[in-house]
Amino acid sequence: MKKKDYRKLGKNVIDLEIKALKKLKNSINNSFNDAVEAIVKCQSKVILCGVGKSGLIAAKIAATLSSVGTPSFSLSANDCSHGDLGSISKKDILILVSYSGSSEELKNIIKYANRNKILLVGIVSKKNSILHKAADIKLLIPEVVEAGLGIVPTSSTINQLSIGDALAVATINKKKISKKDFKIFHPSGNLGAQLKTVEDLMLIRQKIPFIDENSNMKYALKIISQKKLGTLIVRNKKGITTGIITDGQIRRTSQKNSNLHDFKVKDVMTKNPFKVNKEMLAMKALALMNEKKITSLCVYNSTNKAKTIGIIHIHNILGENIS
Repeated sequence: MKKKDYRKLGKNVIDLEIKALKKLKNSINNSFNDAVEAIVKCQSKVILCGVGKSGLIAAKIAATLSSVGTPSFSLSANDCSHGDLGSISKKDILILVSYSGSSEELKNIIKYANRNKILLVGIVSKKNSILHKAADIKLLIPEVVEAGLGIVPTSSTINQLSIGDALAVATINKKKISKKDFKIFHPSGNLGAQLKTVEDLMLIRQKIPFIDENSNMKYALKIISQKKLGTLIVRNKKGITTGIITDGQIRRTSQKNSNLHDFKVKDVMTKNPFKVNKEMLAMKALALMNEKKITSLCVYNSTNKAKTIGIIHIHNILGENIS
């Protein structure tokens, strides 16, 4: 029996959703500006709520806003009628997400918001709905054709999700949130790992395997053994980094010279070692190590590139699951 090919059906769903997104893009107006300004100026919390699939979208929007520094959470529309309305204060912003805008579960929430003068933002598709009429800021998203019998929430939820993402990204822009700020809200997980900088992982102070350029190699062998990094950072009397020595380099030199112990460090070291700014992303530092086929990098502060303030080893980066 021949297996049915569902690829055409899948592509049709995506085509419908693309058309929905194009309609959404053309519908963006000044109300979007008003919503962004309100979120940025909010002195308390941004609370999102919806019913059914719209409730799931509301939860995702709340999570996204929180992830970029806007305290937000979602409420169950059903639970709001059984005590959770007490979670909403007058300084909060309430964003209700609903395709029809007339769900029974939303009516009590709308009344509560209007009665207590809580700023209400409505993400809704029906202009004649209760939500659209009651909202202080109306984000009217277009009515669209749903995939799957024409009734399964697909195109409409894509639009709701996208308007939420658009609000979050616009808020980032208005608040001037940087990648460094974003990292603060994502200390763990894959995102947190990818946003770690060299400064987050580098070895500092006594852990840096420093050695004076005029020291002899006998002493250098002792230090490289103690530090267990397979690398020495060479500097002069002024603290300026002048070179680097690796255990591989020491082995190669000892094979050619039986009197290695009598050599001075500056006669064996590699001059002008690779250096990186402490603010470089660790994943970029790893890429540089792979490109140059090295295992360590000297780290400098942007105020003084000549002095090493840390050392980053490839194992420090790989140990954080950064690739």
